[in-house]
Amino acid sequence: MCQHQPTCPSADSADREAAQLVAHFPEQGWSLLCNGVLCFEDTGELLPDGQIIAPHRPLGADHVVTAA
Repeated sequence: MCQHQPTCPSADSADREAAQLVAHFPEQGWSLLCNGVLCFEDTGELLPDGQIIAPHRPLGADHVVTAA
């Protein structure tokens, strides 16, 4: 699928998010990478084979709980 040189990471590789953007729709909250991965604003992903990757963004400072 990817025509870039060097070839972008495949959809099943750990660094799949490093692939080039093909389409970007920030108003809808998603982007399509050249390896077929749909990346969502909440950091979730949908792989070409239908596998769902749950959102994995780090918690912001206002969500971190510290022990007293």
